[in-house]
Amino acid sequence: MGKIPPYHFLGRAALEAVVASPIKFAHIVLKTNQYDTSVAWWLDFLEAAPRHANPFITFLSYDDEHHRMAIANVPKLEAANRKAVGVEHFAFTYATIDDLLGQYERMKAKGISPYWMINHGMTLSAYYRDPDGNQVETQVDTLSLDEADVFMQSPVFAANPIGIEVDFDQLVARRRAGESVAALTDYTTAGK
Repeated sequence: MGKIPPYHFLGRAALEAVVASPIKFAHIVLKTNQYDTSVAWWLDFLEAAPRHANPFITFLSYDDEHHRMAIANVPKLEAANRKAVGVEHFAFTYATIDDLLGQYERMKAKGISPYWMINHGMTLSAYYRDPDGNQVETQVDTLSLDEADVFMQSPVFAANPIGIEVDFDQLVARRRAGESVAALTDYTTAGK
């Protein structure tokens, strides 16, 4: 395969043919003026380990990535303005509904509860706020990618692209009673 010339020498059609999408989302970096509190919260929330830490920055990961998050110590930051543009939230996917519900119970036992719990149709999700008010979603996929594509093109999704609020305490009780994953994640009965 020949070497691809720099993009500015290519015509538009040739450029579009060589553009590649990223292979994964690697990490996020947060800045905080509550460094020790924020680092401790995220290490616990993600059940992560620090890959490197010093008084300015901590790199942490919970998997085989060298870091999934970094937290920078910036003492003189102003409080976040919730009416400003920016990131709404970011999300972490769990392997199973039992893992998601286990995370919910683990955090609840520490006095940390989600501010919103919802069945989006393609995911079942709980949303939290970290010490700085950053919003983080914990979720489990409830549909395959093909099923999610069909669902997101449906009139049901078009009528309500946000989802249906649910109660994770009820979901935990139903799961402990032996209810199936399919029943717990069913969008047509969510919230009932």
